[in-house]
Amino acid sequence: MSSSSSAPAPGYRGRIAPSPTGYLHVGHARTFWTAFERARAACGVLVMRMEDLDPERSRAEYAEAALEDLRWLGIEWQEGPGRMDAQIAPQMDAQMDAQIGSLTGSQIGPQMDGPYASYAQSGRRAIYLDAWRRLRRGGFLFPCRCSRKDLEAALSAPHESNSPAGRGGVQSDVLSHPCDKNKSVARMGHPANMERPASIEMDPLDDEPVYPGTCRAAAGRLESNCSSAEDQAARPIEGAGGAIEEPGCFNWRFRVPDGEVIEFEDGNLGPQRFVAGVDFGDFVVWRRDGVPSYQLACVADDAAMKMTEVVRGEDLRKSTARQILLYRALGLDTPDWFHCRLAVDANGRRLAKRSDALSLRALRERGVSPAEILSDGLLSQVSESRPGAPARLRNLSLRG
Repeated sequence: MSSSSSAPAPGYRGRIAPSPTGYLHVGHARTFWTAFERARAACGVLVMRMEDLDPERSRAEYAEAALEDLRWLGIEWQEGPGRMDAQIAPQMDAQMDAQIGSLTGSQIGPQMDGPYASYAQSGRRAIYLDAWRRLRRGGFLFPCRCSRKDLEAALSAPHESNSPAGRGGVQSDVLSHPCDKNKSVARMGHPANMERPASIEMDPLDDEPVYPGTCRAAAGRLESNCSSAEDQAARPIEGAGGAIEEPGCFNWRFRVPDGEVIEFEDGNLGPQRFVAGVDFGDFVVWRRDGVPSYQLACVADDAAMKMTEVVRGEDLRKSTARQILLYRALGLDTPDWFHCRLAVDANGRRLAKRSDALSLRALRERGVSPAEILSDGLLSQVSESRPGAPARLRNLSLRG
């Protein structure tokens, strides 16, 4: 399998970043192998980072399985849990060498070697909190009480009535706030000549709805009305450097510059172009349950770990546009981007971790070799057969 297109730059640092919320599948294998090949071609460093932000779904057994399955494929990395390069260890500070991620615990914690430990996101909260504070103080964030269910409820009526607004046209100037039934929120800050989707629009290759601006105008009022001790939007807590601010009862969204065109050159897919406020809206950077979002954590980590290129699936192209805005707001240089085509099943659906028959773990048990999984144009798909029978492979399509 080739990962050419654009050649990696000298001084290359890349990463593979599995989420331990299920077993890896052949789509992950393709993307992670591409990241490995590009780092190897550049004689660079490949970092293993465990993206275990989701406290409800992350499991230590999935983290262990990911390391084992990727080693079985032949992928090697020089930093992070289970790293292959023993030459790094003597250079590590003893405290870093012993650092343990809260998810994986003592099982793989001592192997979390490298100059940028911890290599589990669950152990990097202070970095995300610092980024959140910088964004908030810079005026880039606003608090939002809306859940996905709230937004769907607020926007369902015009859609059901088949009005122009329900089909993506301009919504009414006043939108009932789903979290406060007695008040209305004027929709402000959006150019009059730009359409904001009135219904929750989902790109098939993205999983965040376009935010309609519900809490934008009410941001100041929401913060001032959050009066109880446990509901303060920014409360002082004691940290290593004294009192700091921490998010409270709200989701916090990044206020996108409506109408601004975000362009970047993808090393695999070529020029990419998205329009803020049209292709994506104000996006969450910190959840009300105290968990930073994927967007914020990725930017903070990739910058702190000095990544020069990010290799990932094409389903995250729109997330790249969001993250470029975060890089700019934080005054950070952006890495290069390389988005891999997605592997899809016989019905054209992209693979998911719930596709147990296509997990690397299941394929290994059924006798599939790494060469078969990684062969050009053949990324494997298991045909329907009785449990325990040898796996038969047939072509697996790539989106696009």
